[in-house]
Amino acid sequence: MFTFSPLLGALSESPASQSILELDGGIKILVGVGWDESFDPAKLKELEKQVPTLSLILLTHATTEHIAAFAHCCKHFPLFTRIPVYATSPIIGLGRTLLQDLYASTPAAATTIPSSALDSVSYSGHDASSDFLLQAPTSDEIATYFSLIHPLKYSQPHQPLGSPFSPPLNGLTVTAYNSGHTLGGTIWHIQHGLESIVYAVDWNQGRENVYAGAAWLGGVGGGGAEVIEQLRKPTALVCSSRGGEKPSLSGGRSKRDEQLLDKVRSCVTRGGTVLIPTDSSARVLELAYLLEHAWRSDSSDNKLTSAKLYLAGRNVHSVMRYARSMLEWMDDSIVREFEAVADGSRRANGAADGTKQGKEAGPFDFRYLRLLDRRGQIDKVLSRDGADNTSAGKVIIASDASLEWGFSKSVLKQLAQDPANMVILTEYPPLASSSRPSLARTLWTWWKDRLENAAETTAGGEISLDLDFIDAQKQALEGSDLTRYQQWLAQQRQLQTTLQGGGVATLETSGDVADDVSESSSESEDSEDEQQGRALNAATTLGQVGRKKAALTDEDLGVNILLKKKGVHDFDIRDKKGRDRFFPHPVRRKRDDEYGEVIRPEDFLRAEEREDGDGADVDQLGKGDSHDNLGKKRKWDDAAPASKNHSSHSNKRPALTRNMTDELQMALSDDGVDDELDAIPEDPDDTVNGPSKLVLTTEKMVVKLQIDFVDFSGVHDKRSLHMLIPLIQPRKLILVGGSNEDTMALASDCKKLMAEGSFDIYTPSTGTTVDASVDTNAWVVKLAPTLVKQLKWQSVRGLSIATVTGRLLAVQRQLARTGDEDTANKRVKTEEPQANEPTEVPVEPTLDILPMNMASATRSVAQPLHVGDLRLADLRKAMQQSGHTAEFRGEGTLLIDGLVMVRKTATGRIDVESIGLPVVTGPAGQIGGTFYAVKRTIYENLAVVAGA
Repeated sequence: MFTFSPLLGALSESPASQSILELDGGIKILVGVGWDESFDPAKLKELEKQVPTLSLILLTHATTEHIAAFAHCCKHFPLFTRIPVYATSPIIGLGRTLLQDLYASTPAAATTIPSSALDSVSYSGHDASSDFLLQAPTSDEIATYFSLIHPLKYSQPHQPLGSPFSPPLNGLTVTAYNSGHTLGGTIWHIQHGLESIVYAVDWNQGRENVYAGAAWLGGVGGGGAEVIEQLRKPTALVCSSRGGEKPSLSGGRSKRDEQLLDKVRSCVTRGGTVLIPTDSSARVLELAYLLEHAWRSDSSDNKLTSAKLYLAGRNVHSVMRYARSMLEWMDDSIVREFEAVADGSRRANGAADGTKQGKEAGPFDFRYLRLLDRRGQIDKVLSRDGADNTSAGKVIIASDASLEWGFSKSVLKQLAQDPANMVILTEYPPLASSSRPSLARTLWTWWKDRLENAAETTAGGEISLDLDFIDAQKQALEGSDLTRYQQWLAQQRQLQTTLQGGGVATLETSGDVADDVSESSSESEDSEDEQQGRALNAATTLGQVGRKKAALTDEDLGVNILLKKKGVHDFDIRDKKGRDRFFPHPVRRKRDDEYGEVIRPEDFLRAEEREDGDGADVDQLGKGDSHDNLGKKRKWDDAAPASKNHSSHSNKRPALTRNMTDELQMALSDDGVDDELDAIPEDPDDTVNGPSKLVLTTEKMVVKLQIDFVDFSGVHDKRSLHMLIPLIQPRKLILVGGSNEDTMALASDCKKLMAEGSFDIYTPSTGTTVDASVDTNAWVVKLAPTLVKQLKWQSVRGLSIATVTGRLLAVQRQLARTGDEDTANKRVKTEEPQANEPTEVPVEPTLDILPMNMASATRSVAQPLHVGDLRLADLRKAMQQSGHTAEFRGEGTLLIDGLVMVRKTATGRIDVESIGLPVVTGPAGQIGGTFYAVKRTIYENLAVVAGA
């Protein structure tokens, strides 16, 4: 049994993706935890109902459409963190930076409390229009949530573990394959019993600069004309219809890249600024790589190098650090470029030849691209035009693509009124909310109208229209609003205490912090909760010290002054309450899994990779007496002070304070102006801790800049869908992830491409359930005892297989309550049975042995066959255990003893070839030689089902 239920993104303009796959036995799999820029909590109501019944969660892409609601569900949905989650390593790393950027950029992502929940609170005087915000997950909480995800590799079959409240998975196997849309993007293959399900949403078959193509035809280097065996002929294919009406671009990737560079050149040569909005984790790598290498190759005519290139994002440094450590997940050209640079550096350092001089930059070691992670840096870059009249053009890649949050929105606001500037949209902006389209959607609509009415617009695509900028800000609750929020919070605590014992830690923490921070809350000296709230608030502030470098007062530290401040060894506990009466001892709970104690990767970071900033704060606290100690001897019990370029451990090598990117940028800086950006302080921490509400302010602005569009979404087009779906040959095709027009158009095209009746097409809407089970006709038969005694069972990978040849007998039986069975069998049932009349029993077919005259004829017709799936890795292991030598030579080829070659074709066929030379030594010299030893091992791993 297999039923499919799309929760979001089916027959809808919303790009969010959430789907429920229910398999036999009540196994429920959630694929995707997406959201859109509306951040409407009502869209997650159906997901919240499904949480107690989920068995596991699979993540497909590290984009807002596929992972944005993950942290929200972990924080606000009980039992969600107890469900096992599986994804590839790039999705884990980039998804964490994406959500940290999201919650740090806009308070709207925290979502508001529904008015219906607030109306149920027994409080009379309240304002019905107040939008109270939920407690948003902190950066540390987001990191904790993503640390619970189990990483997987491509083409690695894995039998996952179910949640504590899940039924047995019964051999469920999931396998991840490359989807080509994002780094680590996944096509999931789910195998359970007779069901073989391929879940492919937002994939791209074409190769790009950074991302390899999807794994349908074998990935990079496969180039076959047939789909690989694992993904071919599934019982159900779940495919996205987004892009089904998008025509393929003539010229492919090179034509697309050249279009973008031509538009950039035309703007920067006039001294304008180009804004390219994109996401902050996935597609940004493709744009950053393309523009950086375009600047490198354009050094001859200086059309591009005369302009400045920037990449803006709050976590852009973390994203690029992840990208440099995940080159093996990218296209082979990236790996070859990195190997060439690394080989050149080794020759230069080793003085093997004298041709190599200096350092070469790797794929993501930027020479021209400057990373900006602070709002002050962006303001400084954009304000240089007013400082001098000979300002050069600039190109700014900024997050997010929707222009609703992130640095792209602030950059657009400063560039909007200058006709020399340009904004280039790189993705089709969907309509997530029917009430108000996003800024990107509005600009795209204007661009589309300009194409349709080209004669009515000014030259160069300039416009002059009004655009509404809506800014979301947090405001602390006061007075009756605060009382109303506290009553709602108390009600939620009581509900969670009833539903789940011990599961109120999240609400208690947020409530206690809120009560302490709010100025209008009552201060009680005897309140234990208040003292706990102070400690938790200080701990939260300490967690932000590494990023904000904020100086904490002694009152904020409290009893933690003994741990955090240097040279303090005593603390006054008189008139103190709660935790301040105890010596602080941080207790770190150990987490265990099936392999033992979980290792914390952050404990093994290098000094330049640490982001907690504890060492930096200690240096700041002790900086005042550093000049007084110059030239003086240290005592024996004094530790050596940590210098600027050395870590605190004297027995380790000195750690560098700048990575290779910073060195290259400083070495290649011509005028040194960009060095001023490093001196800009961190953005002021204007966030409101504790209970708050969402305040929206609208600013109307005239937009005069140029608007253009180049498709860099990296999603399949109409040609790819029409080519691959017939090659995949699914029995059931389920279309999701697209608008109503795209879905219906693709369904109509697939009916024309495939033979009539060859497969069924489903186009479910959001919230509906379709039954896409495999088409099998099954009957229950009874085996005769004589037949059971003759069965010969064979074991293949935990399954028992036997050959059955018999004759089916259908017997009509009746049961008499009078006890006279012979009489009851002779009576014909003509009316409803009374109390003592016989009752008819359904027919029970029985399978019995064949008579002797039929057995010989059946034996000559039936053909034997092999059952099972032989993996070359298992064959290699078995041959090595038998004393043979076995090694892989190329993809899908195994060489044994240098004599026998075993190949596995895309269709699953096993070919065994031998050169036929006799060998008399070793295991190959046994009877039959290596050839027959290989054949014997192959047959041992398969079940030979005889004909009779």
